[in-house]
Amino acid sequence: MKYIKYILVGILFGIVMTKSEAVSWFRIQEMFRFESFHMYGIIGTAVIFGAIVTFLMKRSKMKNISGEEINIPSKDFSIPRYLIGGTIFGLGWAMTGACPGPMFTLLGHGIWAILIVIASATLGTFVYGAVRNKLPH
Repeated sequence: MKYIKYILVGILFGIVMTKSEAVSWFRIQEMFRFESFHMYGIIGTAVIFGAIVTFLMKRSKMKNISGEEINIPSKDFSIPRYLIGGTIFGLGWAMTGACPGPMFTLLGHGIWAILIVIASATLGTFVYGAVRNKLPH
């Protein structure tokens, strides 16, 4: 029962992803072909909303559930690192038609082939963790 709030947030996330058509392979392909603004609007709205919430969290010195102040450290935005990572992420997204959030929503819709994508993403994350110390960061 202690995790029910997380399950409810996950269900709400799935509903939002479905209703906004962010899980639609056709919408994703339209985005990568620059044929529609739909997905760019969803992503842009999420980025702006996230920036505002982060700003408000920093300004109000918000506390987490344990009562500790939330500390969001500044990041070093070195261009090659994010360019390479973003390119790999984008290629995977274009090839599979799903990014991490919608993958689980698609699984919830009963699209069992997405299990291959989830397994591949999990393996890729594991491999990155195994070789992370050897990569230039």
